[in-house]
Amino acid sequence: MSGALKIIARDAEDLTVVSACLQDALVPLTETRYLPQERRFIMVVNRFRWERAAATRPPMGMATDATFDDSTDFGDLQRINCGICIDRVLAVRSRGIDQSKPDEFLALLSLQLDGGKLSLMFAGGGVIQLDIEGLAFYMHDLGTAWPTRWRPEHGATRTRDEATRG
Repeated sequence: MSGALKIIARDAEDLTVVSACLQDALVPLTETRYLPQERRFIMVVNRFRWERAAATRPPMGMATDATFDDSTDFGDLQRINCGICIDRVLAVRSRGIDQSKPDEFLALLSLQLDGGKLSLMFAGGGVIQLDIEGLAFYMHDLGTAWPTRWRPEHGATRTRDEATRG
């Protein structure tokens, strides 16, 4: 697991770093759980490794298919599974997320902290809001990264399908 991230966020400044690392993570609804007895919200996401992505994008039409060799260095465009645990959670609400479609993937845009509320903001306007006693956010990369040829885009012409490829 060379280069795996393991981050703890305890305040708004820490959360800014975590939010940047998790931007464009794909979140399967089936991999989210609220455990009220433990006051914990957990999820496993498919995280784009922005920390490895090249600062410049290859020219249009120059992107190549990913190679599948045995090395751990797949180049700059990679995804990895990431476990997330948020403790001290009092309640969970969602808006704009169709719970009747558990096989759907959500594209995480950002994390926002406003007093005792932590909001997970998704493409398309969906939100999961956690009422928290205080920020206790943990994330840890799981397993081995894999190559992807899709670099997340944030232009006005980005479609929902493009947002969830990876």
